[in-house]
Amino acid sequence: MDILLPVKIAARALRVNLMRSFLTMLGIMIGIGAVIVMVAVGSGATKQIADQIATMGSNLILILPGSTTSGGIRAGGGSAPTLTFEDVKAIQSECPAVALAAPELRGTAQMVAGNMNWSSLVTGTTPALLSIRDWRLAAGREMTSSDVDTAQKVCIMGKTVAENLFGDDDPIGKQVRIKGVPFLIIGLLERKGRSAQGTDQDDVVYVPITTAQRKILGNAFPGMVGPVLVQAASQEQLAQAESEITSLLDQRHHMSATKERDYTVRNLSEILAVSQQSAKTMSLLLGAVASISLIVGGIGIMNIMLVSVTERTREIGIRMAIGAKERDILLQFLAEAVLLTMLGGFIGITLGVGGAFAISGFFGWPTLISGEAILLAVAFSSGIGIFFGFYPARKAAGLNPIDALRYE
Repeated sequence: MDILLPVKIAARALRVNLMRSFLTMLGIMIGIGAVIVMVAVGSGATKQIADQIATMGSNLILILPGSTTSGGIRAGGGSAPTLTFEDVKAIQSECPAVALAAPELRGTAQMVAGNMNWSSLVTGTTPALLSIRDWRLAAGREMTSSDVDTAQKVCIMGKTVAENLFGDDDPIGKQVRIKGVPFLIIGLLERKGRSAQGTDQDDVVYVPITTAQRKILGNAFPGMVGPVLVQAASQEQLAQAESEITSLLDQRHHMSATKERDYTVRNLSEILAVSQQSAKTMSLLLGAVASISLIVGGIGIMNIMLVSVTERTREIGIRMAIGAKERDILLQFLAEAVLLTMLGGFIGITLGVGGAFAISGFFGWPTLISGEAILLAVAFSSGIGIFFGFYPARKAAGLNPIDALRYE
């Protein structure tokens, strides 16, 4: 017996009622397409979050200064200058799990170059910061320890600042006045894009922290710094680095069990994990909601197949009378159900992939089409055909030949 015979008979039966076959497949088409689109949107969101946080650097720990209390009112974290440059040096030298540590001292300043001006974020820091943030130079040279020690008036610019002050010209070697103080531009950073919070990371100028303290930001607390970025030696040593930093700062700041810490240590990898988990949960939820339409489509297939069995009862009786076995009848109707869902599934995949590209193009949402999601959709549509097609097929195969021949 030709093993493809049930498929050929099923295809012929579906061609007889093309409109009904199409309407039967519609639920599966919409369901598969919706699942692929929702999973693509969820996966795209997860990847975007990971990419945005990755622009900050790898294996990062953020140390924030403490808060102030005045008149019983407590300000937020970072409102008090509680971290010092010496703390940063101690973290770098006394914590084995720490690879690099760099302080930041931030402030907004007006910059002027020729007849152009621009207000941007000025950050005083040390040479280690660019390595911690995995940020390379597009041109020029990096800041050196000598620049920091001697408070040199040099700066490294982000792309946004350079474009607004110099257009397409090369800014390296030119001067820019920051709050009226002339600075030599020694480096131009590669483009980073927007952060996870949506801010432009390229709208920044880096200067030696000592220069920022003495000549730009006017720090009223000499030696004090703002947030400190720390890079652990490896992903596996993040927890160890966090523990070593906490222990060291507790000792240096004379913390006790009854005294509230004047700093906060945050593991940015944990923030990434939580954000990704939230996006994955949302993706699964969207996929589950879209899968409901697959169940509805499967029920529709079962209903149509039951109607088809009733309409073709006499045909079934004739086939049995000329030698067809129960297995042949079962395979014929099961093949029809599977063929319906498979065709609907393939059309649904086309609609889903096209829908994902359309959403990305029209709305600018990030989408990521997964090969695994497509294979799962195909397998799921086949499974629905078998599951919802088995009962009608079994009913057709169980008909009595004599009763079937007499059916009007």
